[in-house]
Amino acid sequence: MEGDPSIVYQTQRDLLGTAASKLKATQAQIARYGWGKGFLDKQQANGHWGRGSYRPKWICTHYTLLDLLTIGIEPTNEACQRGIQLLLASKQGIDRGLNYARTVPYSDVCINGMILNMASYFSPAAKEMQSIVDYPLERQFADGGWNCMYYQGATHSSFHSTIGVMEGFAEYQKTGNNYRKHDVRVALARSGEFLQVHKLCRSDKTNTIVDPKMQKLAFPCRWKYDILRALDLFWSTGARYDNRMTDAIDSLLQKRLPDGRWPLQLKHPGQTHFEMERVGKPSRWNTLRALRVLKQYGTS
Repeated sequence: MEGDPSIVYQTQRDLLGTAASKLKATQAQIARYGWGKGFLDKQQANGHWGRGSYRPKWICTHYTLLDLLTIGIEPTNEACQRGIQLLLASKQGIDRGLNYARTVPYSDVCINGMILNMASYFSPAAKEMQSIVDYPLERQFADGGWNCMYYQGATHSSFHSTIGVMEGFAEYQKTGNNYRKHDVRVALARSGEFLQVHKLCRSDKTNTIVDPKMQKLAFPCRWKYDILRALDLFWSTGARYDNRMTDAIDSLLQKRLPDGRWPLQLKHPGQTHFEMERVGKPSRWNTLRALRVLKQYGTS
C-alpha cells in the first residue's frame, strides 16, 4: 500500500476486498501519477510509442500497451484507445492473423495472443475481434498449446506461446462476448491441461526442468513464460487447485525473503522507457502476485 498507484489499486482489488467506489478512484490515479503517467508521457503525436507497432522492444506500441494493461490503467484511457486502434489496423497474414512483419507472411501466434489480450481489455467491441479469436483457435496443437513456429514444422507446443494465448482468451472471456465462447472455454481448458501435464515447467517425458529461467521471478514478463506468470493466470481464471501445481508453488514459497516479501530475480534484456524495480531487490509486483496466488490456493 506504500507503492505506485497501480500497486495500491491491485492490492485493494485482489487482497483487501476494497469497495468498488474506492477502487475506481484509485484506478483513476494510475494515469495521473507514477508509472502509468510515465508510460503515457512517452506516447508520440502519431499515437505510437517507440518506432511503431513492434520496434524496438520493449518501448514500442505493442509492449507499452501491454504494460499499461498489466498495471491496470483504466481501459477507457484516451491514449490507450488511440494505441490499440493502431495495432488493430495491422495487416493480416496469409493465415489471417494480425501481422506486424514486413517480410514474414505468417502471423505470430504469441503476438496475436497478446493483441487479443489488449483488444479485449481496451476495445472489446472492435470489429477485428472475431478474426483475432479465430486465428489462435485454428492454430491450437494436439497437445493443447500453441507454438509460433508452427509454419516451420513445430509439433510440440511452446510454454511462451501458450501462456500468451491463454491470457488473451482469459481476458476475452471477461468481455461477455458470445462469439465462439464455447470454443474459447474448451481451448483454455486444453491449454491449462498442457501446462499441468508439464507441472508448469517440467518435461512431460523426463520430469526435468525445461529451462531454469522459467523458475525465476521476472516482471514485466514480456512474451516470456515463468511459473509465477502461469500461477497468476490460473488465479485470474479462478482455476481450482491441482496437485500438479505443487512443485511450482513450493518453488514460489522457497523464494520468499525472511521479511515476507519476494524479490525481482530476472529482467528480460532490451530497451525500456524506465525501470519500475531493480533486480535482486524486493519487488512489490512479485510480492503482490505471489500473495494473490497463495491466497487462492490456500497458503500464505
